[in-house]
Amino acid sequence: MRVAVPHRWPADRAEAEAIQDRLRPAVRVEPDDAPPPRPRLVAGLDVAYATDDDRLAAAVVVLDAVTLEVVESATAVGRAAFPYIPGLFAFRELPTLVTALERLTVAPDLLVCDGQGLAHPRRFGLACHLGVITGLPSIGVAKQSLVGEHAEPAAPRGAWAPVRDAGEVVGRALRTRTGVRPVFVSVGHRISLAAATELTLRLAPAYRLPETTRHADRLSRQALRAALGAAG
Repeated sequence: MRVAVPHRWPADRAEAEAIQDRLRPAVRVEPDDAPPPRPRLVAGLDVAYATDDDRLAAAVVVLDAVTLEVVESATAVGRAAFPYIPGLFAFRELPTLVTALERLTVAPDLLVCDGQGLAHPRRFGLACHLGVITGLPSIGVAKQSLVGEHAEPAAPRGAWAPVRDAGEVVGRALRTRTGVRPVFVSVGHRISLAAATELTLRLAPAYRLPETTRHADRLSRQALRAALGAAG
């Protein structure tokens, strides 16, 4: 899979924020009444970090959207070359994630990121960035809320509550399992919030997290352990 990154990787905060400002207007949010996408292949993306240095491993796992069986996967190992700065965390992961994406031989129809899309202080989280540079529909499904406020959704699976930040709805707190704490869904690119919610539920038939995230999380950890072991 070819990914044409339209910028160099930033060296500092000013460069990173300038990149986000330049790309943010390209984000496309579909209306909730738009026909939902019917992806055939769905890719989950996740990154594992070493605890004692700056090494990381990125994994992309492509699933059949109907059977949820793994079609292909790819990993890449790198280093977090960008410092941890709130709102710019994606720049720590993007170079290695792009490398992993480019190792795929199939092109997914949808990207599911373990992180935020528009539910981000600069309205340009990892899911937005990856969606824009790949041109693919993308959603963020995060374990925790990053911005805004929300009511507690009702207990049953499928219940949700809007996440609002500065008066704007930026995502949903979604219950993927009855009585289990919600995940936080937001639009990345070329999809509606309603469709992102529906797809998240379809991808999470048995566990709190989508199968895309579960597979990518497991594979990224395996790749990191292998890299650390090989390094001695």
